[in-house]
Amino acid sequence: MVFVITHYINLICMIMLAFSGFYIHYPFFDGFMGVARGMHFVAMYVIIINLTLRIILAFFVKDANEMGSRAVDRDIKNWLPQKENRHQFLETVKYYLFLRKEGVISAKYGSLQKISYLATIPLTYFQAYTGFSIYGPTMNATFFAGGLTLVGGPMNMRIIHYFTMWVFIIFTMVHAYLANIYNFNPSKIIFLWQETDH
Repeated sequence: MVFVITHYINLICMIMLAFSGFYIHYPFFDGFMGVARGMHFVAMYVIIINLTLRIILAFFVKDANEMGSRAVDRDIKNWLPQKENRHQFLETVKYYLFLRKEGVISAKYGSLQKISYLATIPLTYFQAYTGFSIYGPTMNATFFAGGLTLVGGPMNMRIIHYFTMWVFIIFTMVHAYLANIYNFNPSKIIFLWQETDH
């Protein structure tokens, strides 16, 4: 249940960050900039805290370790290589490219899921870093100023921040599609808290 809650928090924060980020980039109506900036920073702090907590909980909370199973183990094992995923990477790619009829997920997460989910961890922290680097009160701090120098200044960092946002938007759209490619059970769990047998 705790991971459903952290997932909800991520979803809400992503919507808030995308909306406020678009507005900050291009204000499409008047009188909202202060609220948009506040929304952006609150959502950023919450998503970073949520992500950090999610990583810590993965080492302690027990969760299902197979699709449709009541067997549980520490959640971190779902993120690491498992014998159930062995030799499935290319077959999974073939399935998603419509070159194979049957799906091959035998553990809780497929090999591509693990790689993409794990990739969002450093990417989220990186996005927070780029945001702080272009934020006036923090951009001159040594930690952020070094990054600005490395990429050639605030405008380049702003462009990096903007395009990284698009990576998250595209990832979220693909994630929603692929999560329901077999059936709508994942969405029933996340949005309706309705457990299914398989």
